[in-house]
Amino acid sequence: MPENPQKLSGNEIRDIFLNFFAQRGHQILPSASLVPEDPTVLLTIAGMLPFKPIFLGQRTAEFNRATTSQKCIRTNDIENVGRTKRHHTFFEMLGNFSFGDYFKPQAIAWGWELSTQVFGLPPEKLVVSVFEDDDEAYNIWRDEIGVPAARIKRMGEDDNFWVSGHTGPCGPCSEIYYDFHPELGDENIDLEDDTRFIEFYNLVFMQYNRDAEGNLTPLQNKNIDTGMGLERMAQILQQVPNNYETDLIFPIIETAAEIAGIDYHKSDETTQVSLKVIGDHVRSVVQMIADEIRASNVGRGYVLRRLIRRVVRHGRLLGINSEFITQVAETAISLSESAYPNVRQREAAIKAELQREEANFLRTLDRGEKLLEEIIQEVKQQGKTSISGESAFTLYDTFGFPLELTQEIAAENQLTVDEAGFNTEMQKQVERAKAAHETIDLTVQGSLDKLAEHIQATEFIGYTQPVGTANVEAILIDGIAQEEAEAGTEIQIVLNQTPFYAESGGQIGDKGYISGDGVLVRVEDVKRESDFFIHFGRIERGTIRVGDSVTAQIDRTCRRRAQANHTATHLLQAALKKLVDDSISQAGSLVSFDRLRFDFNCPRGLTAAEVEQVEAQVNTWIAEAHTANIEVLPIAEAKARGAVAMFGEKYGEEVRVIDFPSVSMELCGGTHVSNTAEIGIFKIISEAGVASGVRRIEAVSGPAILDYLNVRDKVVKDLSDRFKVKPEELPERITTLQTELRNSEKQLATLKSQLAIAKSDSLLQTVESVGDYQILVAQMEDVDPESLKTAAERLLQKIGNGAVVLGSVPEAGKVSIVAAFSAEVNKKGLQAGKFVGAVAKICGGGGGGRPNLAQAGGRDASKLPEALAKAHSDLQSALS
Repeated sequence: MPENPQKLSGNEIRDIFLNFFAQRGHQILPSASLVPEDPTVLLTIAGMLPFKPIFLGQRTAEFNRATTSQKCIRTNDIENVGRTKRHHTFFEMLGNFSFGDYFKPQAIAWGWELSTQVFGLPPEKLVVSVFEDDDEAYNIWRDEIGVPAARIKRMGEDDNFWVSGHTGPCGPCSEIYYDFHPELGDENIDLEDDTRFIEFYNLVFMQYNRDAEGNLTPLQNKNIDTGMGLERMAQILQQVPNNYETDLIFPIIETAAEIAGIDYHKSDETTQVSLKVIGDHVRSVVQMIADEIRASNVGRGYVLRRLIRRVVRHGRLLGINSEFITQVAETAISLSESAYPNVRQREAAIKAELQREEANFLRTLDRGEKLLEEIIQEVKQQGKTSISGESAFTLYDTFGFPLELTQEIAAENQLTVDEAGFNTEMQKQVERAKAAHETIDLTVQGSLDKLAEHIQATEFIGYTQPVGTANVEAILIDGIAQEEAEAGTEIQIVLNQTPFYAESGGQIGDKGYISGDGVLVRVEDVKRESDFFIHFGRIERGTIRVGDSVTAQIDRTCRRRAQANHTATHLLQAALKKLVDDSISQAGSLVSFDRLRFDFNCPRGLTAAEVEQVEAQVNTWIAEAHTANIEVLPIAEAKARGAVAMFGEKYGEEVRVIDFPSVSMELCGGTHVSNTAEIGIFKIISEAGVASGVRRIEAVSGPAILDYLNVRDKVVKDLSDRFKVKPEELPERITTLQTELRNSEKQLATLKSQLAIAKSDSLLQTVESVGDYQILVAQMEDVDPESLKTAAERLLQKIGNGAVVLGSVPEAGKVSIVAAFSAEVNKKGLQAGKFVGAVAKICGGGGGGRPNLAQAGGRDASKLPEALAKAHSDLQSALS
């Protein structure tokens, strides 16, 4: 067993965890959205939340075992963010779950194996807790795992007994803690001491049902629900002081610090707190907007707005007075896109939302400054020396003005601020917020929420009718209810019935028109909010009013394309199950007018032959002209017949079944062709991985095939004209050009290396003696990184016992730095990798490598002289 844990990146930890349990029969499932299905919860707050209906017996699990890395948001301790080592609003919960399958012995054994043998945590640095009455878990830890009794702590119900509510499934839990100071011994272990211990893995044994009287009875099916904090495990394995300095968050902090022109490590505690808040909150808002949450004054939209405003406020405290969030968000997007591709896919929407909210709030802050000036004048006129806590809180609550900024400006005017009064007002607001949170309505928001009791729910008639008459129930402009709207207005309309399909189940909303007496509305999208279909569009002509009788007509061409693509996804899933792996299941989809996207759970990529076979099978079924049988059945009967349900999807007592006999049978509320022949043809465009254990196929079908082929044909013709060859000769011509290019690149690299060596010889005259060592620190002009490395190695060979540090700006905005140390310098405790990484930070970069040779990069070329000066100074100090 290693003496220290192995150092792993956050991404490596996530992948290792998921693969560990996948190898032990667990189905890897993608993270659920931060917008939960559970209407009693505002945001996804735990890894078990998507499985709550299974644990409560409301839904049957499709798999007996599952493992996930779940995105979570919690804001109940928001004031502690940045002030403690481990409080966050956004975090990832790694989990393994058993639905009536294995129980305590296996869960504990795997938790210990993963922690000690896979992640390499020394057993002597681990402490476990169990529920005080759970002798079974205690004995497993002590007798089967071998944990010393002194390092197993029995805890009370508040700490080690999980409940889902006043009644329902519940059970004891066992937690694994990492001990940063085992040298303090096993006497008087206090697991509440977060300077010594960090809880990183919680195993919940869901074995009882609690009734209204509080009585516990054993469950027929016992479940396992675990959670390992990714950020906490990263802190342990990366051996950093807190979660914020892990590779999951610290690059975001560094970006903010660079914008503010400060150094995190050289900053005081207050400055570091602001940087940590920015690092944490930017992760949250990026993920929330990626999951299609928009800032507003209600519900989860209010949480998003509050977090964005806290980022702006803390940026202001750092001296950042202009817009900056989108720059920091880019770093957050880059860090998370490999695990959560939708973040990069939603990049434009994320940055637009952040820029809009930040700009609006900066204007609000400006108004707050003007109000503060008025308050200061009033206080002085009254002969007072302090601004009241109530006034300071109004500035904070209404205008987002930080107390610290109010105090600073007050001090400049020889005034103080009643901080105790401010805290009193803050506490009142916390109590109001708690009361509001308990009564918040999660079904609809804004004006629609107010209208819900007075308007008729929308009846969908679009399965059989492409056109129908309807009454206008509500009109909204920018979310605000109106009685009428005129030509040129962007509008949202609610009808009492509609043929328009609303976006759901991966299928996008219909397009079309709403028309009436002298009015025409072009409908661009339709979304569903509870029982209401909201038609988003623009009034082309006339005026529309609440109560009008109108005709609603879908764009049949778009609908036919969507139907073809949606049915194609069903055939695609059936083909994957038949030809690749019967355990494959849907993990998400997009059905658009021009293409389809199908995400599925699969631990490996498909071979080229398998992709061809799947595509051929789908086209065979299309050509065989299978007729659809569509029925509405009780869910139990549908599943008994073999209908496939999407894991994690919420279904009612009755479900719509789309059945193409002998091919595919699925539960689905989308629109479909009546016969597979209507699809025409199916073509797979790409197959790739999008997350651990999740693959993605993109394809086109029906009329969209012609669009796809036209684009490809245009590209081929253009290349043929450029290379002056026939289309069939293109591959050979490109291969020849690639070979010529590689040969030219090799020749160029050789010439660059020779030139760098020639240039480097002139630097030998600048070598300095420091004690028994020779050092050379210099900047070379226009030398690429590889040639710079060659030059550093050659110079070290010539000077012998010593150190060489070279820097260059190979192209605009790029910095390259190389360090080459002799073995004797290494013996002095200097490592080239650590040394060059620290130097490169001055240029806004980083890097590393071996103890004797390392390379780093940076973004700020203007700071290269300063970085080299630091390198020179540090070498002199260390070697003298």
